[in-house]
Amino acid sequence: MTPSRAVAVTGLGLVTPAGFGAAASWARLLDGTSTARTDPRLAGLAVDFSCQAEGFEAAELLGGRLVRRLDRFAQLAVLAAREAVADAGLDPSAWDSARVGVVLGVSANSTLTYETEYARLADGRPDLVSPLMLPRSIPNMAAGEVGLDLGARGPNLVTSTACASGTTALAVACDLLRAGTCDLVLAGGTDCPRAPMVATAFDRLGALSRRRHDPAGASRPFDADRDGFVLGEGAGVLVLERVAHARARGVRPRAYLAGHGSTADAHHFTAPHPGGDGLARAIRVALADAGLAPHDIGHVNAHGTGTRLNDTAEAAALHRVFDRPPPVTSVKGAIGHTMGGAGAIEAAVTVLSLQHGLVPPTANLERPDESLGLDVVAKVPRRLALDAAVSVSSGFGGQNAAVVLTAA
Repeated sequence: MTPSRAVAVTGLGLVTPAGFGAAASWARLLDGTSTARTDPRLAGLAVDFSCQAEGFEAAELLGGRLVRRLDRFAQLAVLAAREAVADAGLDPSAWDSARVGVVLGVSANSTLTYETEYARLADGRPDLVSPLMLPRSIPNMAAGEVGLDLGARGPNLVTSTACASGTTALAVACDLLRAGTCDLVLAGGTDCPRAPMVATAFDRLGALSRRRHDPAGASRPFDADRDGFVLGEGAGVLVLERVAHARARGVRPRAYLAGHGSTADAHHFTAPHPGGDGLARAIRVALADAGLAPHDIGHVNAHGTGTRLNDTAEAAALHRVFDRPPPVTSVKGAIGHTMGGAGAIEAAVTVLSLQHGLVPPTANLERPDESLGLDVVAKVPRRLALDAAVSVSSGFGGQNAAVVLTAA
């Protein structure tokens, strides 16, 4: 039965370190192995490794002129959006473009462009600063370029709630559909934080793993030996659609986005609330919005960064909501932390879990932190009969967001 306020998920697009495309990413995530390796962009830094999205040639797929115009975070968004639209069986030349929106989450955005162009200015050569710096660098261009590429002329915006940005984008898109403003929304998130300044800044905060001797083993969500997260790049886009519109097209949804919730910790500018208060409230709000109870949820796709503070706070939040938290996984063990892209990628993976009845394992979980009291899926995928699942995100500034997804 379709939840009364749900919107349909009719298409998925993924560009991640696990693979180019949703099918390739899903297969690698089920394998449960890390993609982290030494990153030439970060050479000479204290943390010189990341998870990199490869396996495609952007210039061939987008064309040389467009590639030169777009920063990496926007390239990833356009490619993921194209796949999502094709997966949904949509023809952009035939849709009512004024009823198609784009909402994407972005956090780190165009740090590579900033570094290159500011260096030219610092060298006393303003004449060498690219005239494309502004259109390449401003975060809204991820959504703007997707709209341009696909001819989507409805609401077009970017959400920025740090590492919860992708999940926040799904919530905003859901509300646009519920309000009747749009028939379709291309919703998700994208980021490319593989830049020296980003890596240095997070390292100075003590947030990154320093396992230079073992990059593949560095991202260890919920493991007793975790020491920080690993930077990753990627984009995830979901086609969200009014249920009646999907039915009229004769399309069977992959899943439903049944509810969402967002809260603020108002606790600390970088650290989460140690008891997980804000995240727990976001999950409860999402459940109420979906008309479901905690016992209806069979799986949690966790934020699971692999930092001491986040994993502890997230576990506390789950214990606040659930008498016994359902099986948990974190894809960040495999693909690292994709910042603004994370929530959308993880929601897409949750949709695939609902469809296939499989939960991907958390990579690098060798010695589970027993103090967390969680049933974390590890080593191999776990087969579960799933009717509903929750995907959650948190970010600096005390941002929390959760979406409830249900089986079609």
